[in-house]
Amino acid sequence: MTDVPLKSPLYDTLVELGGRMVEFAGWWMPISFVGINEEHLHTRSACSVFDVSHMGRIKITGEKSEQFINYICTRNLTAAEVGRSYYSHICKEDGGVLDDVIVSRYEENWGIVCNGANRKKIINWLGKHAGGFGVAVEDETLPTAMVAVQGPRTMELARGITGQDFSDLKRYRFKAIDFLGMRICVFRSGYTGEDGLEVILPAGAVTMLIPNLLGTRGSPHPLIKPAGLGARDTLRLEAGMPLYGHELTEEVDSLTGGQEWCVDLYKEFIGAQAMRELKERGLSRKLVGLELDGKRIARQKCAVLAGDREVGSVTSGTLSPTLGKSIAMALVLSEAAEEGAEVGVDLKGKRAAARIVKLPFYRRPKTR
Repeated sequence: MTDVPLKSPLYDTLVELGGRMVEFAGWWMPISFVGINEEHLHTRSACSVFDVSHMGRIKITGEKSEQFINYICTRNLTAAEVGRSYYSHICKEDGGVLDDVIVSRYEENWGIVCNGANRKKIINWLGKHAGGFGVAVEDETLPTAMVAVQGPRTMELARGITGQDFSDLKRYRFKAIDFLGMRICVFRSGYTGEDGLEVILPAGAVTMLIPNLLGTRGSPHPLIKPAGLGARDTLRLEAGMPLYGHELTEEVDSLTGGQEWCVDLYKEFIGAQAMRELKERGLSRKLVGLELDGKRIARQKCAVLAGDREVGSVTSGTLSPTLGKSIAMALVLSEAAEEGAEVGVDLKGKRAAARIVKLPFYRRPKTR
């Protein structure tokens, strides 16, 4: 018997706003509202709101929470500051990635935001190892909601709506504020390559927030628009950000997946020894960016070719709305991963010329 997809606390509001709902990660979520390209470009130029309530939200409490988090995560979180968030991986003993997560240090506890499709897996994994540290693992996903407000005009517009200035909140920092009679937690983070905020708040109160952000269908906000999962994916791909199930899987370790920067091989964590040995041997594969000639899209698992030899496969691909180019990320043999190398991509039996380029494909202008 399959599980019935969950509905976000914003489901009815999103449908009313024109959201085209699809089943994703065990939830009904909007893939788009007016169109993926339009929503993508609006995010790059102004401000968009994404419902990300499907992401798992997990609370860790107990005296040894820091030691537990440090053992579970690849990132070194010793003496982490209250009010800071950290990107990290949670891995198996062999180094394979169970999930990529955001870990946050609160005053009294720790929080983990994980991918929606991995929520039950991660809760079970945390529960399996929690006993040795005497910590409690609590799933706070359903009692809460989460929205992402992304784009170069986010800070200006957020100040106008809340009366509070978030411009002094550094990247990957967060703070709690009172708004509309409720306590909400505001993070300066996101998954689009743009500046932005992510907000966690009580599930029963989130519908009070949306009219302030988006207006209504009859009287929409002139600058803030809703966006769906389709634009979220194209935005993160332009920004070279990995997506679990594509660039990262249980069969791909953190180093091969191009995320060595979030791994501290000098501390002990689950998977550390396997990755130390891999680092010593050298990586057999590397994550690279590809630019393809023409407008055809390279889909996941399309073969990457050097001459007539298959040297890797595409992990994600799209036609970039910002750049007007066909772009992709791929895992390829290290010997074939040199930047500037000419390769081919097998698109259903037809070869498309491509070249290996440096990631990310897009960086937001520093003047913003």
